[in-house]
Amino acid sequence: MSELREDPRFPNVLIHKSSYIDNGAIVGRGTKIWHFCHILPGTVIGENCSIGQNVMIGPNVRLGNGCKIQNNVSLYAGVELADDVFCGPSCVFTNVNNPRANVSRKDEFRLTQIGRGASIGANATIVCGHSLGEYCFIGAGAVITKNVPPFALMTGNPARRTGWMSRVGEKLKADLVCPRSGDRYREISSSHLALID
Repeated sequence: MSELREDPRFPNVLIHKSSYIDNGAIVGRGTKIWHFCHILPGTVIGENCSIGQNVMIGPNVRLGNGCKIQNNVSLYAGVELADDVFCGPSCVFTNVNNPRANVSRKDEFRLTQIGRGASIGANATIVCGHSLGEYCFIGAGAVITKNVPPFALMTGNPARRTGWMSRVGEKLKADLVCPRSGDRYREISSSHLALID
């Protein structure tokens, strides 16, 4: 922890000396930014986030409160994370569907919205222009090529729904009761699950 320091621009934020935060970025209180990170202008990072080693965010990316971004993740323009999103090591977000080195497509970035509490596994790829529903769970190495419903467990390439996950990250069995929290869920359709109040 001693290698983390406070930056006078960001009260109550700890930043490793090897990381760089551009002017025009906003970082919320209680956030920690570890080694070799770069936060670009216009980026907004919420409170109590953890930004792992070798992470690049921005420009103009929004992260909610309580997000955890693991090592080697790049969040490009067009990506928006709600509160409490987990991005596993080396997961990938694209922002253009058909890139070419010799063709500028900066005006074609596609919005990718990640819902509250979603988890994205290590080395998963999120193809741009899709939304991930709240509390969904993207398995390690999965490739997301379509919108993901809330609470869905997505695995494979291309990813398909292979189950449902609870808010606390437990796979639900046929009774749709979370074994950890006791929360009960109801399947509204084959592609939609709801928490029972």
